Amino acid sequence: MFVKANERTDGANDMSEGASPPSRLPLDWIAASLRRERARAGLSLSELAKRAGIAKSTLSQLEAAGGNPSMETIWALGVALGVPFSTLIEPPAPAVQVIRAGEGPTVHSERSSYTAVLLSASPPGARRDIYRTQLEPGSVRESEPHIPGTVEHLTVSTGLVKAGPRGEEVELGPGDYMAFRGDVPHSYEALAPGTTFVLVMQHI
Repeated sequence: MFVKANERTDGANDMSEGASPPSRLPLDWIAASLRRERARAGLSLSELAKRAGIAKSTLSQLEAAGGNPSMETIWALGVALGVPFSTLIEPPAPAVQVIRAGEGPTVHSERSSYTAVLLSASPPGARRDIYRTQLEPGSVRESEPHIPGTVEHLTVSTGLVKAGPRGEEVELGPGDYMAFRGDVPHSYEALAPGTTFVLVMQHI
C-alpha cells in the first residue's frame, strides 16, 4: 500500500495532452519557469517564440507574468524548450522542506510490521554522504556554505534541534525530517540534552 501525503488534486502532476489545465494558471510560476528554462537552453526571446510558433510579444508578456496563456501555448513552449508541461506550471520547490513525524509517503509490508516513509528520492547524478550526529545545548554549530548545489537532509532521532539556513531555522523533534540548501550559511542548535540526528549531505 502506498499513500502520498499532501497529494495534489489540480491535475498538474498528471497533465496529459487533451486534459484541462488548472482554472487559474499560476502566472508568476510560469513566468519564472519560462525565464529559467529559456536561459538554460540559451535561447533568445525571438528564437524560442519562433520554435514554439507563437508571437514574440506573447512570449515577452508571459515572461512578465502577464496575459492568459492557453494550455496549447504552454505545451508548445514546453516542446520547444524540451521540458515537460508540468515543469512550466508547477510551483518552485521550497527552499526548506519539513516532513513531521507521522507524515510523508508511506509503504507498509504485508508480511511484517515493517513500515518505510520516503523522505527524499535521490536525483540523478547525486552523491550522498550520511552522518550520525550528536549535539548538546549551549552552543550553536554555525556552518559556512558548502559547494554549490549542496542539499542537506536531516532526520531527528532524539531530543530537539533548531536547524536550517540563516533566518529560516525550524525546530524539529524526534521523527521530523527537514531538507534545505547547504550552499548558504546555516546552523544547528540542540534545544534538549542528548539530541541526535541523521544528516545526509547531497552533492550534485
